[in-house]
Formats: sequence, C-alpha cells, structure tokens
Amino acid sequence: MSEVSLATRVGSVTLGSPILTAAGTAGFGVELAGYGDLSRLGALVTKSLASFDWPGNPAPRVTSVDEHLVNSVGLAGPGVAAWRRDYEPALVAAGATVVTSIWGRSAQEFAAAADALADSSAVALEVNASCPNLEDRSTMFAHSSEATAALVHATVHTGRPVWVKLSPNTPDLVAIAAAAVDAGAEAVVLVNTLLGLAIDLEKRQPVLGGVGGGVSGPGIHPVALRAVYDCHRALPDVPIVGVGGVRSGEGAVAMMMAGASAVEVGTAIFASPRAPWRIQRELVGWLSSHGVGSVDEIIGAAHG
Repeated sequence: MSEVSLATRVGSVTLGSPILTAAGTAGFGVELAGYGDLSRLGALVTKSLASFDWPGNPAPRVTSVDEHLVNSVGLAGPGVAAWRRDYEPALVAAGATVVTSIWGRSAQEFAAAADALADSSAVALEVNASCPNLEDRSTMFAHSSEATAALVHATVHTGRPVWVKLSPNTPDLVAIAAAAVDAGAEAVVLVNTLLGLAIDLEKRQPVLGGVGGGVSGPGIHPVALRAVYDCHRALPDVPIVGVGGVRSGEGAVAMMMAGASAVEVGTAIFASPRAPWRIQRELVGWLSSHGVGSVDEIIGAAHG
C-alpha cells in the first residue's frame, strides 16, 4: 500500500482509505474485529441509532433471493446512550474511525440523536433519511427536498459533519441531494436499498414479518452507479459516498470514477466478513497495475 495513496476527503473529514463499511452490515461495534484490523479501513459506519432503544420489525427480518438480500430489520437498536456505554469504548480502543448512522421518526428525534453524539468519537454523522423499512414509507424523508433539508437543519448544530443517506426510490434524487447540501450537509451517501418483496411459495405469503423490505446486493450496483454519476454531474463540488452492490476492487473503482470520494461495502460482508479488507487490497492492486498513484486521480474520471 505504500506505493499508492488511499487517503481521501469527504467534506472536512480526511480518511486513510476510501473503503468504509455500510450502516447495518457491520454491527454497532467491533463485531468485525476478528476478521481484520478496523483501523486500516476508512471508517466503520455503525448500524443506525436513535435517541431511544427500538425493537424493530417482527421476524423473520432477512431473506435471500439468489445473490441478493431483502431485509426488514426495521432499525432495531439499543439507542445512542447504550451504544456510547457498551460499544463506543471498544471501537476507540481498536483505533477505528467511526461514523455514526442516526435515525428518528421526526426531525426532533434526529436532533436528539445528534445531540447525544455531539461529544462522541464519531468523525461524522450519517443521517439515515431513507430507510425503506418503517411502517409509513409514504413520508420517507428522503423522498422530499423539504423534509430532507429539515433533517439537516435539525442535526448540523452539533458541529459534527453531516452526511445524508438518500434513497434510489425517487426520481427527484438530484434535487433532494442539492437541498441537503444547501441546508448544511457536507456530503451525500448514495444509495440506500431498493424497495422489494419476497414470497414464500409454499405458504403463499410474504416471507418477511414486515411484508416488504429493502433489496441489496450486486444487482443494485448499476442503480447506485447511476445515482452517483447523476449527482456528481449535476453537483460536481458535492462530496459523495457511494454504496450499493460493491463486492470487488473494480466495483469500488467504478463508484469512484462515477464521482464518489469514498465507497461503503455492505451486503458483501454477510457473504464474507473479510470483504472490506479484500476489496481494499483489490483496489490497491488495480490502482498499482494502472499506474495510478492516488485515489484522487480517479474520482469523477468517468465524466471526462
């Protein structure tokens, strides 16, 4: 790795590597520590936390469809206070760079979660405006420029850099990304899962306890690439974290060429918990073999 610089910036945050874990796929703490050195990754993004503990959706919560997952976990979690007490110290001791994903049912609840993390070790807050697994998806924050901006206004006052995770399930993605940045977000995270459903043929009913869920895996990679590409083309100065179906170093390169400054690895972790470190090595190998000395050289390269 000494021959290639992996350092990248997402807004005001400098990361030693562009490879991050995706929220909801690497737990709340050091669950992946047995598979690799957490300090070598760009950041570990926690599973989404609210200011309160939340039980999530009824079981079953996850099912596979070929190479894809459909999940309806429903944002289950212990709450920020419990996370700070039970999980954060081990992450600090492991030398991990931490980004905390937060959620709420209202702007006020997002603000409460942000406030509770104001003096935490997190280098940024990832505002989850786009989870498809809440009961009322018609009011998903990330489907509205105004609602997304309201979440940013509710969370930027802590002084922590705010990244907003947006939804691919809207035709207004570029406008919503612009609204998030205009409201004070430093970056956008593109994208969350697609809306989906799995059917149990023998029972003749949906598999998941929450009925519908979010689809992730390799098939959403082209969707995420398009979202990153379109937003970078329209908003070239806005930092983007790309996420969706990345399972190789080449997939990470494609995300960065589309315009992402960093890349989150998600569903691939369920198949192999060592995936983030493998993908990082493959990224270095690709850069070296193509004579690229720094990841900065490929960010947005697909735009000519």
